[in-house]
Amino acid sequence: MSAAPQPEPRVVCADCGAALAADALSCPECRALVHAAKLEQLALEARAATERNDLPGAYAIWKQMLALLPPETRQYRSVDARLAELEKQLPKSEAAPQRPMARWAARLGPVGVFLWKSKLILLTLASKGKLVLLGLTKLSTLTTMLASMGLYWSWYGWRFAVGLVLSIYIHEMGHVWELRKFGIAATAPAFIPGFGAVVLLKQRPATVGQDARVGLAGPIWGLVATGFWLGLYWITKAPLFAALTRFGAWINLFNLIPVWQLDGGRGFAALTRANRGFILGLAALMWILTNDGVLLLVVLGAAYRLFTKDAPAVSDAPVLQRFAVLVVLLAILCLTGLPGRAG
Repeated sequence: MSAAPQPEPRVVCADCGAALAADALSCPECRALVHAAKLEQLALEARAATERNDLPGAYAIWKQMLALLPPETRQYRSVDARLAELEKQLPKSEAAPQRPMARWAARLGPVGVFLWKSKLILLTLASKGKLVLLGLTKLSTLTTMLASMGLYWSWYGWRFAVGLVLSIYIHEMGHVWELRKFGIAATAPAFIPGFGAVVLLKQRPATVGQDARVGLAGPIWGLVATGFWLGLYWITKAPLFAALTRFGAWINLFNLIPVWQLDGGRGFAALTRANRGFILGLAALMWILTNDGVLLLVVLGAAYRLFTKDAPAVSDAPVLQRFAVLVVLLAILCLTGLPGRAG
């Protein structure tokens, strides 16, 4: 029997000791800023540059600070506002290009940040395709993917089969990406014809919060893939892309049912009883508005978990925000292409 692979060395949070990704900007557990000391130093330098009327220098320093801050934080919005003011004072040739999308996202709060992060995921897919394509180099992934594609081909035709398998693959690579961020070893996706796909962990996440983020990463990436099909449907009006949008949204919404080892079950483990009640009410509202049956399953699962004894005492706001936005957006996407409905 071969020895278990050793995880890569991890960076840890100076405040709470939680494991951090190499490129993390804030701690996923205590939300402390990873570069707090560097940010304080840069803030002093920026103010000093402003006092000596070196506006281009101050602008460059504030811009450095922006790159070290998570977009959803108050500090990010404050620095972004300073940059906007400096841009008004600097000649056009010296000011950096405007960032209207980032500012728009920040003003929308959690929903805007979620959409902005979805954009960042698309950029990541383009810039770091090696990881996304990792599974395609694994014989187990490639063979099971082809087997699933053959089954779906016989049911729905080859065009829908290809789109469906790609949607499932992107969903699973969301889990892989998040696991890599936490330094957790896992297999490449393996498809189960007719039942989706799985990623097997070689070690457990260190905390409930980490496990919740890994669980919800699949639906988040799945939402981005579904949005891609929606864009093609808007452009072409082809029923194929409407069907892929609906089915992709439905699959990811089904995974949010908060029971067993589904992604929603792992996400719910980090939610307090009050948080669970909020998701229950939100899912019920979306079920009333859309009449989609899978939302009723989310409601029933949330109602069950409302009375289980595994609810933590402290709220995990990022997990709550991600879960809520996923429920709303996926529910809306399930209506794509239906007569008189969304899309």
